[in-house]
Amino acid sequence: MRPNILDNIFAPVTSLSGVGPRFGKLIEEFLGPKQVDLLFHLPAGVIDRRFQPTVRDAPEGRIATITVTVEQHFPSNHPKRPYRVRCRDATGFLHLVFFHVKGDYLTRLLPVGSTRVVSGKIERFNNETRINHPDYIVAPDARDSVPTIEPIYGLTGGLPLRTLQKAIAAVLAKAPELPEWIDPSLKKQRRWPDWKPALLAAHAPQGEADLAPTTPPRTRLAYDELLASQLAILLLRAHTRRLAGRAIKVPGRLRDSVMKSLPFSLTPSQRQAIAEIAGDMAAPNRMLRLLQGDVGSGKTVVALMAMLDVVEAGSQAALMAPTEILARQHYATLIQLAEPAGVGIALLTGREKGKTREDILLRLASGDIGIVVGTHALFSGDVAFNDLALAVIDEQHRFGVEQRIALSNKGKGVDILVMTATPIPRTLMLTAYGDLDSSRLTEKPAGRKPVATRTVPLTRLDDVIGGVRRALDSGAKIYWICPLVEESEQSDLAAAEERFASLRKLFGDTVGLVHGRLKGPEKDRVMENFAHGPTNLLVATTVIEVGVDVPDATVMMIEHAERFGLAQLHQLRGRIGRGSKPSSCVLLYGAPLSETAKARLAILRETEDGFRIADEDLRLRGAGEVLGTRQSGMPEMRLVDLAAHGDLIPVARDDARLALERDPELKSPRGEALRTLLYLFERDQAAAYLRSG
Repeated sequence: MRPNILDNIFAPVTSLSGVGPRFGKLIEEFLGPKQVDLLFHLPAGVIDRRFQPTVRDAPEGRIATITVTVEQHFPSNHPKRPYRVRCRDATGFLHLVFFHVKGDYLTRLLPVGSTRVVSGKIERFNNETRINHPDYIVAPDARDSVPTIEPIYGLTGGLPLRTLQKAIAAVLAKAPELPEWIDPSLKKQRRWPDWKPALLAAHAPQGEADLAPTTPPRTRLAYDELLASQLAILLLRAHTRRLAGRAIKVPGRLRDSVMKSLPFSLTPSQRQAIAEIAGDMAAPNRMLRLLQGDVGSGKTVVALMAMLDVVEAGSQAALMAPTEILARQHYATLIQLAEPAGVGIALLTGREKGKTREDILLRLASGDIGIVVGTHALFSGDVAFNDLALAVIDEQHRFGVEQRIALSNKGKGVDILVMTATPIPRTLMLTAYGDLDSSRLTEKPAGRKPVATRTVPLTRLDDVIGGVRRALDSGAKIYWICPLVEESEQSDLAAAEERFASLRKLFGDTVGLVHGRLKGPEKDRVMENFAHGPTNLLVATTVIEVGVDVPDATVMMIEHAERFGLAQLHQLRGRIGRGSKPSSCVLLYGAPLSETAKARLAILRETEDGFRIADEDLRLRGAGEVLGTRQSGMPEMRLVDLAAHGDLIPVARDDARLALERDPELKSPRGEALRTLLYLFERDQAAAYLRSG
């Protein structure tokens, strides 16, 4: 149960005076349905109204607060023409301009002959000094009601700043004093204010300097969020470890037979990861491990070894991928690698229908299939296993924790291995995947060639086309990746179709096109033509980002590379350099580039180390963007700036661990305060684990 002290700020935003259903809906969609969501929306800027010039000295574009006398009204008799009010001081005229005026509102607000204090942005038009829709108009005796410094908040379409400011002020006014959950010595050492004073100060910046994430109020609030997150992760981890698992211990005959037949040697980090996973699976608790490895580092082989141990123990394993292309790629790889072990492997996606699907379901239920590879289709109610013991989930950030749990519920005591080829910065690892143990594959498999990367402005497109022609003449296979116009399949498709048409005119039938809206069989046909057939130049959207394996592809063009995330560019580049021939990647950019964009593209030229790239991406763009888009598996951090507050994560982790060691049920006064903290950040599930023991 949420503590009563929080009830006030957990009321719906629609119950706030002045919000109403229309603005309430906008706030709900933008920030969340509860009033506490407004508290966590910190100012992004300030308006300074302290500048009080005369009309003559008021510079264009500046916010000014001016005292004037109202001279004359010029109402509009046409809906498209503005209503104007002429005012003056001793130095000149100031025109106040209003659109869509109804009734006698302005004659009451600005009576002719009255003195008024007006605040807003100064504009010059036809030799007139004017303010369009002043922010404040008050009588001189109410001058104090005009704020000298005003916080600006991020907005959504249709939501006025003033409405949001008033709503936030109303919630701040009733925010409770909460018991202190931060360790007293840490709080003293860092000179952090109490929770409520920190909140009030963060929402009342006195200048640009107060907006910095490193100010004591903002740092304290960020630490609160990190502490809640780490406490929740530790409780979830403890809960998971208490769940009954199963000990899978086998001699490893199937694994050995496959290892001996591999056409390559395993890397040291692959061997270490296999040993770590085998150790987890042999323990009586459930395994929950993350396998991180750069593109092409050999995660599938590591996962296969774990799945073979499960099959040898008489149970079943499932590998789930986010897309059909990736699922089919994994299936083709596993069939090839696992052949010496003679294990039954099946593929189950949305495309398997009718008799084929029924046959797979029967063989899964009977235990005849040892390993199944699939997409979301594996969640279907009619999919039943004989004895599922291991679930491998690829590209974890494409799935939420709920989906992880849904798959594990298909068996009893199911071990979970999640894999990602998106290198996760260390700071993000602790906040996103702190409930998982982690293994890293750090080397590229033997024989992989480095990819030469260079940047070229789009103004030199003709030179680039000439280079493409020479590469095609030499027998190369080339990817041409089209820009992310916006996060929309429709607009990305338009860009791809346009580029496809122009390249087709130049190079004829050797050009193919693949995108996310193609039906499965058509997508497979295009990819097959590129891998083994007549297509040598493939125009693609980011549908080829993960899982597509064409070793003969040695050249990649990425158009408008500045519009992609660093991690995504790195993923795309990983589609080449997979064979024995030298490969090159050309990042085409639209000039001029921002300093951040220059820095990001420079990193790709300098290194192929995905982990370094991920750390730089976090530093340059922030956590919200690091995985391309906000992903369902990622926690939403509202007060934390990981680039600025990353050093606080280990502090919060140690603090949370120590608090739980000293007071496992959080029943002491500080323990009760920590429970309040969990509910404040809506980690109710973690608090429930506390109760259930």
